[in-house]
Amino acid sequence: MIYLDHNATTPLAPAVIAAMLPVMAGVWANTSSQHGPGQDAKRRLAGARATVARVLGCHPGEVIFTSGATESNHLAVRGLLAAAPASRPRVLFSAVEHAGHLRLARALAAAGVPVDYLPVCPDGALDLAAAQKQIGPDVALVSLMAANNETGVLMPVAAVAALAHAAGALLHVDATQFIGKQPFDFATCGADAVSLSAHKFQGPKGVGALLLRQGVPLLPQTQGSQERGRRGGTENLPGIVGLAAALEALGDIPAEARRLTALRDQLERGLQAAVPGTQVWCQHLPRLPGTSYLRFGQLSADVVLQRLERLQVAASSGAACSSGASVPSHVLTAMGVSPDEALATMRLSLGATTTAQDVAYLLRELPPLLAPLRCEAPLSLP
Repeated sequence: MIYLDHNATTPLAPAVIAAMLPVMAGVWANTSSQHGPGQDAKRRLAGARATVARVLGCHPGEVIFTSGATESNHLAVRGLLAAAPASRPRVLFSAVEHAGHLRLARALAAAGVPVDYLPVCPDGALDLAAAQKQIGPDVALVSLMAANNETGVLMPVAAVAALAHAAGALLHVDATQFIGKQPFDFATCGADAVSLSAHKFQGPKGVGALLLRQGVPLLPQTQGSQERGRRGGTENLPGIVGLAAALEALGDIPAEARRLTALRDQLERGLQAAVPGTQVWCQHLPRLPGTSYLRFGQLSADVVLQRLERLQVAASSGAACSSGASVPSHVLTAMGVSPDEALATMRLSLGATTTAQDVAYLLRELPPLLAPLRCEAPLSLP
C-alpha cells in the first residue's frame, strides 16, 4: 500500500516505538506518587517536557500536556476566553479552521459568546484586510490555524499576531499540521498559545500539548493538580515520552520539506499533463510541502478514490462525511467554490514514507484508469 494520507495521521517512527516500549513495560507508576517508582515516572515526565521545550523553542513551564490537538484547542479557547476581562467578550476564528474547531465556535455562539469569522479570499489566502477591520478592542482572542489541513495553505500567523496584539487581544494558533513539517520556534512565532498533536509527526495518537506563553492567564477546563493546575488528569507518560521522541527524531526539517516539495510538484505537474482538466487548488500560494489538493474536472472524488484503492493507494476526499453522505468541504465553500467542484476535490498528502518510486507509480498507473471516465458524463454525488 502506498500511503498518501499523512495529513490525517502518520505511522509511528521506529525511534518512537523504541522510546515508548520500556516506559509502557516498566515505568507504570503515577507521576504524582511520592514513592520511588512514582518519582522515577516523574523524572521521565520532566525529561520529556524538557525535550519538547528544547525542540519547540519554549520554556518547560510553558508546556501543558493534553490528549491531543482537539483538547488543546478547547483548553486554549475556553481557558483564555474565561480569563479575559468582561470588556472583551468576542472571539474570532478563521472560516477555514478544522471542522472540529469550528464545532467549538458554534457551541460558544450557541452559549451566547459573540463569535465571528475571518474570511478567506477566493484563492484560499486569509483576507488580512478583513481581519484588520474585525480585530477590535472588544476581541479577547483570535484563533487561527498555522496551515490548513485540506489545502495546505500557510496562514499569516505573524501578521495576525501583530494585528491581535495591537488591539490588545491574544492569538491562539492551531499548529497541528505545521509542526514537524516546517521549522517552528515558539519564542518567535508571535502566538500566545499553540496547539499540537503527536500523531501528525510520527508520534502516538492520544497525546498532544498546548504551549502557553508565560504570564498569559488561562482558566483550567479540567480541575486537578497536574500540569501546574492548568490541566487536571493523570499524565499519559508513555504517550508523552513518544511525543518527545517524535519531535527529537524529526531531523533536518528544511531538507525534508525540500524533498517533499519536489515530489509534490512532480506529482502535480505530471497529473496536470496526463489528465486534462486537472486543477490544483492554491497552487500558487505558500503551502505545506507535502499537501496537494486537486480535482480531475468534475469527476467525483469518491470515484477517483475507488480507482486509487485498486492501485493500493490510500488518499482522502476533500469532502466531509455526515450520516453516510458526502457534503462539500467547508474550506472550499469559504473560498466560493461550487458544490460540484468541491465534491470532485481530493487530497494527496505526502510524508516521511513517500518515495520518488511512489510518485512515478501513481503517474504511470492512475491516468489510464481515469481516461475512460472522462469520456462519460461528469460524475458527481446527488
